[in-house]
Amino acid sequence: MKFLKPHFVFSRSQQNGVFLLVCIIIILQLAYHFIDFSSEEKERNLNTSKIEELQKHIDSLKQLKEQEKIVEIYPFNPNYISDFKGYQLGMNVKEIDRLHRYRETGKWINSTTDFQKVTGISDSILTKISPYFRFPDWVVTAEKAKVISNASIPRKVLNLNTASVEDFEEISGVGEVLANRIVNYRTKIGKFRSNLQLKDIYGLNFETREKLIRTFEVSKNDKFVLLNINTAKVLELVEVPYINYELAREIIDYRQIHEKITSFEELSKIESFPSDKIDRIELYLKID
Repeated sequence: MKFLKPHFVFSRSQQNGVFLLVCIIIILQLAYHFIDFSSEEKERNLNTSKIEELQKHIDSLKQLKEQEKIVEIYPFNPNYISDFKGYQLGMNVKEIDRLHRYRETGKWINSTTDFQKVTGISDSILTKISPYFRFPDWVVTAEKAKVISNASIPRKVLNLNTASVEDFEEISGVGEVLANRIVNYRTKIGKFRSNLQLKDIYGLNFETREKLIRTFEVSKNDKFVLLNINTAKVLELVEVPYINYELAREIIDYRQIHEKITSFEELSKIESFPSDKIDRIELYLKID
């Protein structure tokens, strides 16, 4: 056992070092057992709980906000729209001010058409809120009598290509926005070649389009030159409102492959050809 003795004999400084190390180990053990290290974890859990609670509160506020947007509309007289009521209906400040200025002159709005003319609201908003308009009984009776009277008088048929914005506005359901849209589209395509082209006016529903057709038509004096689809060049085909450059190239390619186009229905075999507009395309082309 003598050979082990040197391993257990320490100098004074070594003994002090061992003693200090033992003290440190004991202190660390005591700290581990008696100090609560879970406070940080608790704080983290507490923060998570607060975040979840805050998120629930935000979600509830969002839900309330969405509910505020869904405003139930009850029948009302459009002559008495307040600032707040107008805001709820989707009207902007200028539209509401126009209505109030008109009413301050002592005048009354007695129809949906009058309301749009005075306020200048869009067709989409008018379509949304007009079913809730309620006018006095005498106004309703007068309007019915007016309709009966107008029905018994033959209407003057106007030229679709020379009619003004004001002429279009005379039609029930056509406001300033829609009337300008018709005129702008007419300018874009040069001239209407048929009432069928009213189908291409954005926002013009079937009922209103039928009213326009009963009042406006393309003059028989307007003579239009038809383009032969079997001899037309690309730049000539592009002049057709419904044909862009890419489609014109495809039509030419198809014609060259098949030597000749024999019918308009045949064009539907071209993938990008707008088959739903073939009745309007026929107004510009012919097959020889």
